[in-house]
Amino acid sequence: MSDSDGFDLDEYLEHLGWAGERRPDTATLKGVHLAHMRGIPFENLDALRRTAPSLELPDLMAKLVRSRRGGYCYEQNTLLATALRALGFGVTLLTARVVVGTDRIESRPRTHMTLRVEVPGDPQPYLADVGFGAIGALLEPVPLVLGGEFEDAGRRHRFVRVPHLGPLEMWMLEAYGAGGSWQPQYAFTQEPFEHVDFEVINWHIATNPRSPFTQRLFVQRVTAERHLLLHGSLLTETRADGEVRKRELADEGDVRRVLEEEFDIEAPEGMKLLT
Repeated sequence: MSDSDGFDLDEYLEHLGWAGERRPDTATLKGVHLAHMRGIPFENLDALRRTAPSLELPDLMAKLVRSRRGGYCYEQNTLLATALRALGFGVTLLTARVVVGTDRIESRPRTHMTLRVEVPGDPQPYLADVGFGAIGALLEPVPLVLGGEFEDAGRRHRFVRVPHLGPLEMWMLEAYGAGGSWQPQYAFTQEPFEHVDFEVINWHIATNPRSPFTQRLFVQRVTAERHLLLHGSLLTETRADGEVRKRELADEGDVRRVLEEEFDIEAPEGMKLLT
């Protein structure tokens, strides 16, 4: 199944290894989301070269589906949103302030893309996100409700509301961390954003010399057994049982080898990976 915009649902699902039902129901939503998380790595190689990656569907298919590459939030969630719409879900693009590593929500701009998903016949919307490059990321969509916690493929999340000056309610996604406490991930309202808005945000994040994605390599891969993160030259492996292993990679050649063998990423030839 393909459309005139260059997106091929069959090819996308085959790449993910998804052979389940294609109904717009909760089981399909969760299954495709998890398969995407495990099937396409997170990476910022384009931004590291101060180049804004294309968000056009033919280019996303070529890079994330047909090549040994991945992408960051705008690429990943644009691709997922397109697939979910093709499957019959309603999808609204949202922006969020990433708050990992800061105590002040207002100190971070709205630069993260996340998705509000509506399941036909279900009054409860879900939050879906396959583009958050952190160990606190969602593995499966979770209901967009307060007052409880959710388990998504072994991780635990919840929503809390936080005060702010705007007229819309501000939601905070929190993840239950290894230290036994709830850790804020990002804050958002449910104001709809459009593809054109993310074209601007994408350009800013990929070209601004102060952006964290233009300063250091950042690559993530998730499997059922582990979460693997390469930040600069530091490789961190977090096992499903909570064990954490870290090691510094020796040089450019070591980084390129790890990208290929551990992340299934083929970095552009001649690209400088360590800054």
